[in-house]
Amino acid sequence: MDIEAAFHTVGEFGPYQKRAVTVLVLAQVYMACQSMLIVLVGYTPEYRIEQQGDGPSSHRELQQHVTFTEDVDSIVTEWVLIKQQAYKVSLAGSLFFTGLLVGNVVFGPLSDKIGRRPVYLTGLFFEVIFGYVTAVAPSYEVFAASRLLVGLMNGGIGLVCFVLTQEYVGKSYWAMTGTLTSMIFAVGIALFGALGHFIRPWRTLATVANSSGVLCFLLSVTLPESPRWLYSQGQTERAEEVLRFMAVRNGNNATNLILQRVGAAKPGSPVRNRGGILQLAVHPVLRLRTMVLMYVWYACSLVYYGLTLGASDTSGSRFVNVAMYGLVELPAYPLCIYFINKSWAGRRKSMAIFLCLAGSACLCTMLIPENTGTLLSVTSLALVGKLMVSAAFNIAYVYTSELYPTVIRNAGLGVCSMSCRVGGILAPFVPSMNSTCWICWLLSLGKFIQFSHRLAVEDRCFFKFPFPSSCVSVVLLASLLCTQHANTKHFQYKRVIRSSVATLGRDLLLGIYELHLQWQKDQ
Repeated sequence: MDIEAAFHTVGEFGPYQKRAVTVLVLAQVYMACQSMLIVLVGYTPEYRIEQQGDGPSSHRELQQHVTFTEDVDSIVTEWVLIKQQAYKVSLAGSLFFTGLLVGNVVFGPLSDKIGRRPVYLTGLFFEVIFGYVTAVAPSYEVFAASRLLVGLMNGGIGLVCFVLTQEYVGKSYWAMTGTLTSMIFAVGIALFGALGHFIRPWRTLATVANSSGVLCFLLSVTLPESPRWLYSQGQTERAEEVLRFMAVRNGNNATNLILQRVGAAKPGSPVRNRGGILQLAVHPVLRLRTMVLMYVWYACSLVYYGLTLGASDTSGSRFVNVAMYGLVELPAYPLCIYFINKSWAGRRKSMAIFLCLAGSACLCTMLIPENTGTLLSVTSLALVGKLMVSAAFNIAYVYTSELYPTVIRNAGLGVCSMSCRVGGILAPFVPSMNSTCWICWLLSLGKFIQFSHRLAVEDRCFFKFPFPSSCVSVVLLASLLCTQHANTKHFQYKRVIRSSVATLGRDLLLGIYELHLQWQKDQ
């Protein structure tokens, strides 16, 4: 029998697989805490500088004349990261996402070669170690370096962890386990916000948040290797052992379970010569598919983390805001499970709809006055955008894993995650646009999402309907004008932004019309 028939015999989602998936999704809580750490430990409180003469001429003098008016313990107050040093907070966040990028590139193909389990356990072990280095960092330089290394491990184990949740269960449960993984990550963000409310010193917060990784590591040691990976590598005997072990734990009889023998790839075979990440570039269908998915992942990451990392900059308690930006994702995942399993919606159409709605929510912030109620405000629209982009992001994970065969699944996910992390690298600097023009911040995020929606509608749509370069120029021009005139009044660049919204709104309507035409064609 083949591997799918074996899972029907063993049990597609039996008691043992439920426990294994539970351990893996609990690791998402730990990874969410590490991803959001800079939001709370990098908080900049109100401060005043005692002016003497021309003011402090160096950073050392600035440390002697600055007074923080809020009782906050963060890396900003400890190392006085203000004025010319304020960029270091965003830099630490970008270094974390740079590590994620490198981790995706290195750990994805590595786990395809040597196995999922050893890569996952090694990465988790070192992430915990580097996480404690973050908590005891004696200087900003050590702190920044530790965030880079934590991100390196986090990117690797996050990818392998997601693949394991798919490969431990039957194919019919892939959508459910993929959605559950993203859902628990959102819960982890909310829990981290609650943890920050009760633990204010940043070093203590970093230590406690990192300690959950120790528990995850101890629980993960008992996990077996992926039977799907073993089978794809021609190690059918080991795959049978793992499947029989699962069957016994599930209470099923699998003594006669014998997998169809598949020989390992020979050194001179085309698969070995073109295998791994190179296969994505050589095969024309995979190449085109990868290009589209890479941009979709990039835009989703930029908007997702751009909104989430800006949670502490919005009005109200920063702890409540962080928790709210995590909890707002939860309704998206039941919607994903419902829509992607319907024949009239599916993965592609559902992702296109959620991308369209996310872009629309960010673009509509231009139409909302600054001082409005809590029901209809910029914050509420940003939360709607976060809700929709979370749904699109979740579907992108599930959809991508299903579009690639087992032998290059991790390589495909790794390449897409690599482009995703480029958006994550830029995301920590996105909230800083809020000091110049909050409309431009959300406007840019909306445009990225809107274009991604058009790519998601049809793989080749970017050849048929090229992205208007005028729209990009208008957005960049508006951003430049807002930055140059940050200290001037709003009316000086209001007309420019209005023209930007008019052009972007027209393009958004074109994207919706393209989706309508595609639906008619499919029906």
